[in-house]
Amino acid sequence: MSTSVLVINCGSSSIKYALVSEHRKDRIFGLAENLGSANARIKGITTGGEELELSIPHADHEKALETILERLAHHNPQAIGHRVVHGGTLTKAELLTPEIIERIREATPLAPLHNPAHLVGIEATMRLFPHLPQVAVFDTAFHQTMPAHAYRYALPKFLYTEHNVRRYGFHGTSHAYVSERGSELAGSYKKGGWLTAHLGNGSSTCAIWNGQSVDTSMGLTPLEGVVMGTRSGDVDPSIHSFLASNLGWDIYKIDKMLNSQSGLLGLSDLSNDMRTLIEASEQGNEDATLAIEVFCYRLAKSLAGLSCGLPRIDGLFFTGGIGENSAYIREKTVAYLPHFGFNLSQEQNNSLKRGTEGRIDAGTGPQIWVVPTDEEGRIAKETEHVALQEGNVTAKKSNAETVTA
Repeated sequence: MSTSVLVINCGSSSIKYALVSEHRKDRIFGLAENLGSANARIKGITTGGEELELSIPHADHEKALETILERLAHHNPQAIGHRVVHGGTLTKAELLTPEIIERIREATPLAPLHNPAHLVGIEATMRLFPHLPQVAVFDTAFHQTMPAHAYRYALPKFLYTEHNVRRYGFHGTSHAYVSERGSELAGSYKKGGWLTAHLGNGSSTCAIWNGQSVDTSMGLTPLEGVVMGTRSGDVDPSIHSFLASNLGWDIYKIDKMLNSQSGLLGLSDLSNDMRTLIEASEQGNEDATLAIEVFCYRLAKSLAGLSCGLPRIDGLFFTGGIGENSAYIREKTVAYLPHFGFNLSQEQNNSLKRGTEGRIDAGTGPQIWVVPTDEEGRIAKETEHVALQEGNVTAKKSNAETVTA
């Protein structure tokens, strides 16, 4: 049977979607954006690679989802997979039931900007399409294999036991896909020790041993770790009290600064887009140059630290918008890791074009690969595994009337 899964990723004012089929090379995908405003629209790629742009003025999430599914109905998706940023202590993709929805809601304090939007999408699709099995795939689930010495903070124990304060990690679907695909390309499927660098506006690193996450850079929230587009990454925790005491800032202003006004944008005072910064640096902008150097140094420092979790290092995978497309950033990052024996081939590194995978080392030392991520494909695969089992489909149909909270 040909299986197709509709993948949904709901943000506060947008919905990303993709119809993933095992027999379709030309994937259907798009973005509903500016929801709730007069400029609400759907943009994407439909059958045969044709472009789609559809105005849906003042549409909310439910109306946008209804429009999306109407356009895809004749493709007969068998299930819906929802990307959910934070699953708390849930360790795998789960069929959506009242209990699982409540656990997503309980994890909201850990992802206040993400989980509420996901719940809006989940509840809308449950009302609109109660006959379809629906699955939550969590960014955090892949990292639930981390040992306690990697996920526990050096804080009073009760904060962990009573309030679940610990390191969770994110970008799990990307790290899982890239490490699986990369190790397959390297001829050691889910074997050995690999470092992954998911680099985009949000960035994170991961150490993977025999296909399982053993450590990652992000923590309780996606703010911890490497420098990102607008997020600071690691800073001294006392910066909160320093800014409160000396500048009179409250916790909300500090949190906004660290999440939305820092990172590449804060360092450069110009842009959070790496392409813009590289161009500006080439034209002599010193702040842009510094932002790039800090980004690459802190990235290399994170990879070096995560290597402590691996018995050996077989190689490094770059992915994400920056990781896949910027030979310059890959070269500068590897240059900060000479003692690991990486031997980058400049010719191979520069030859890779957008969206292509390939090996970029010179054939000695640990391998270095560029592996374009496919989070939607990974979500679809996990959704199919959970939802299209006969028992789960039966359970979903029996619960269809009650799962509408």
